Amino acid sequence: MHTSQIFGAPIYTYSYREAVIDGYLVDYEPPIQIHTELSSNGIAWKVGEELKVYDPRRNQIDLFKAPDEIKIDVEDFNRKVITESFNRVVCEYLAKELDPASRQKTLIFCVNDAHADLVVNLLKQSFATEYGSVDDDAVIKITGAADKPLQQIRRYKNERQPNVAVTVDLLTTGVDVPEICNLVFLRRVNSRILFDQMLGRATRLCDAIGKDAFRVFDAVQIFAAIQNMTAMRPVVVDPKISFSQLAEELVNVTDDDARSLVRDQFIAKLQRKKRHLSEQSAQDFETRAGMNPDQFIQKLRAMPLTEVAAWFTQNPDLGEILDRKSAGSAPPIFVSDHEDKLKKVERGYGNAQKPEDYLNEFRTFITSHSNDIPALITVLTRPRELTRKQLRELLLELDKAGFSETHLDTAWREMTNQDIAARIVGYIRQAAIGDALLPYNERVDHALQAILAQKSWSTPQRDWLKRIAAQTKANLLVDREAFDDPDLVFKREGGGFNRLDKLFNGELQQVLEAFNDTLWQSGAA
Repeated sequence: MHTSQIFGAPIYTYSYREAVIDGYLVDYEPPIQIHTELSSNGIAWKVGEELKVYDPRRNQIDLFKAPDEIKIDVEDFNRKVITESFNRVVCEYLAKELDPASRQKTLIFCVNDAHADLVVNLLKQSFATEYGSVDDDAVIKITGAADKPLQQIRRYKNERQPNVAVTVDLLTTGVDVPEICNLVFLRRVNSRILFDQMLGRATRLCDAIGKDAFRVFDAVQIFAAIQNMTAMRPVVVDPKISFSQLAEELVNVTDDDARSLVRDQFIAKLQRKKRHLSEQSAQDFETRAGMNPDQFIQKLRAMPLTEVAAWFTQNPDLGEILDRKSAGSAPPIFVSDHEDKLKKVERGYGNAQKPEDYLNEFRTFITSHSNDIPALITVLTRPRELTRKQLRELLLELDKAGFSETHLDTAWREMTNQDIAARIVGYIRQAAIGDALLPYNERVDHALQAILAQKSWSTPQRDWLKRIAAQTKANLLVDREAFDDPDLVFKREGGGFNRLDKLFNGELQQVLEAFNDTLWQSGAA
């Protein structure tokens, strides 16, 4: 494990980033940040202003005069204040960006069950306005309080509808739906691990729908909040992190160091909580754990880490018991009638505010390192000699600096309204030496035709040249080692370098170099 960067922020990573670089997972485009008037400025009541307060115990709304000025920021939207207008504005924007009849699925994260109900209703209304009508089961709530949640999850995974699932935390981990192409954050989280796992719901490859990236819609400024958050919190626990969230991390993290730190956090938080348990919660704790909190703390400290994960898997409701509020201590929930409207929508390019800024930062990075990163020197001066190992090292260096092919594609598309799909080597050469930025598939097709025209090839030779071109499109680069890679088509289809070299009369390396050289000739189109 090591740390790298996304949008300038450290992220705990074989990490997701390496899996993307190696082609096992898909990357996400720079997040689409939705700003409304209320999310930007907060919701406020002046001293003496009349406000509505919801009492969940009595299921009743009461009117009060604000004794002091009250100000609630977006972090606590739908948690401390019910704000229908904010959610409506966001849902109206989402309806313009999402198609409920598409095979590309969407997952929306809400604060709680009541919030999920609100979003389901508002999104259905917005879809109906945008499309004229929408199937009732195109958008559904999948939470622990939903009817038959496991059955709903299976439908979401295996059937065309529902297309949009609105959840709280039921789908943050352990659910594999490759068709998820859109994530929407309407809630904040206080754990880097949980945030990464939520992102992980959309990282699966899905060739059946042509998925090569996924989108993230951020309506609560979660990327800004998470930017300086390390993968793990210190043992001095942030009180906002719930026992349920820590218990979930104990089950789902796979790194022993991470699980050990989460266990220490759980214990430290329990040491504080044990003195304030209500009589009912204390009884429920002992019933579930089979012992009192002090005995459980000792057991948890002595338990092997793998057994810790197994215990919390079998006892998932212990966190809920510990998270209960003491009777009469629940904070008031305000009800806002403040009108909201969309303020702006922008991409999260890290330090860069605009796509052109991001591309300029990339150009500056490439030109300033063109003589000190070996793989970069090869890309710029001898691309025919570039190996897959060198390319991977270069991609990791770029990732550390906050640059990726997906983000460059998005920035170029937003700046020019053109889908170039030039691939990373094309962007590098364009930034450093002014090469034409051309669709990569066109470059490959041109190189293939140029090689085929050089001489009269046998039918098997022509077939393998076409396979080389197809694998170059899929994997960006074919070098000598690629022919013996069991994960690639050459070995599986009876290739292997030595056998194919014999087929090409001992000249396969020269043919490969000529192909890669033609690929990056200026004006190759």
